[in-house]
Amino acid sequence: MLYYLFEYLNEHYHIPGSGLYKYITFRSLAAVFTSLFISLIIGKKIIHILRRKQLGETVRELGLSGQKEKEGTPTMGGIIIILATLIPVLLFCKPDNIYIIILVVSTVWMGIIGFLDDFLKIHKKNKDGLKGRFKILGQIGLGIFVGVMLYTSNDIVIKEKIERVKNIELVKDVYSNEKSFKTTIPFLKNNEFDYGKVLNWFGVDEKDSKDLMWIILIPVVITIVTAVSNGANLTDGIDGLAAGSSAIVVVTLALFAYVSGNIMMANYLNIMYIPNSEETVIFSAAFTGALIGFLWYNAYPAQVFMGDTGSLTIGGIIAVLAIVLRKELLIPVLCGIFLVENLSVMMQVAYFKYTKTKCGEGRRIFLMAPLHHHFQKLGYHESKIVTRFWIIGIILAIFCIITLKIR
Repeated sequence: MLYYLFEYLNEHYHIPGSGLYKYITFRSLAAVFTSLFISLIIGKKIIHILRRKQLGETVRELGLSGQKEKEGTPTMGGIIIILATLIPVLLFCKPDNIYIIILVVSTVWMGIIGFLDDFLKIHKKNKDGLKGRFKILGQIGLGIFVGVMLYTSNDIVIKEKIERVKNIELVKDVYSNEKSFKTTIPFLKNNEFDYGKVLNWFGVDEKDSKDLMWIILIPVVITIVTAVSNGANLTDGIDGLAAGSSAIVVVTLALFAYVSGNIMMANYLNIMYIPNSEETVIFSAAFTGALIGFLWYNAYPAQVFMGDTGSLTIGGIIAVLAIVLRKELLIPVLCGIFLVENLSVMMQVAYFKYTKTKCGEGRRIFLMAPLHHHFQKLGYHESKIVTRFWIIGIILAIFCIITLKIR
């Protein structure tokens, strides 16, 4: 909102400094500092309110070291992350930008689902919280919303080079905005894949594939949103793990957003240029500041837990960010921590059921799932586990960044 105010002041009154709002870098830095300030200052007050309302975590006995000490720690701290993200976004982004609209709706949508889950667990004394099928329905609903917006909005396009004009005086590239469903495949020379090709493989001609593209697009989006949000939810098991790991992922996506939304950088790196996506840099910056500010209170020993209000929201935002930036095929690597946590639970449950049917006794691959609990059972301290997971997350992020050049 402030963008349009300062644009007006710059055009009509030429106030010194008002022109800074034109720059993505300035607004991104302003968003980071604002979100940090909000999460640190308002976060403390929210923690006091949660403690006063006795909205504390009920810890189930799992035989983990230091577990009982966490009983009663305020939860639903994801509210801090949501507020510290949305306020700077509304202040510094263009609110009518299609990508910002999608991301704001996604944040509120997943925040409501997570809040309902936490509310039922704590206030209604229902240990299971919101039933799993309703969580999945909420995630599917968000996937449908994002998929429909990608499919129908004329503002979501990519700019493709159609020809190179040469004359005596200059050489210039001519671009055209295209409604395309292409995405990026890492480490390939011509690293763009069109989802329409999937329909072509089934005999649908190219003209009809554009009209039927939603048949592929929407299920892909639903799968990604569900997988990443559940992965973030499972990762939120020990102090600081989910918030720190997510901050690393979001900083990486912010870098992708910056180069994808800058035509000079995109042309230099020979990557897909996505018009108007530069606003997602500001959203990513605000989200990063919110996560780091929350980490101030969530680092070991945690003064507050994010709950499903935070973890489901974090996963949903990361999934949607990756999708709109056409980087969703990097998710298995970039969100490798979430993926491994997800897989550890799936493998544990599948193997337990298989051995119980086959041998009459359920057996386990890990001492406990998700994977971070396995290391706790081995005797590692929470802080060591979290730090090492962060280091792995940084390595995975660097690996993803080098895909910009190495093909």
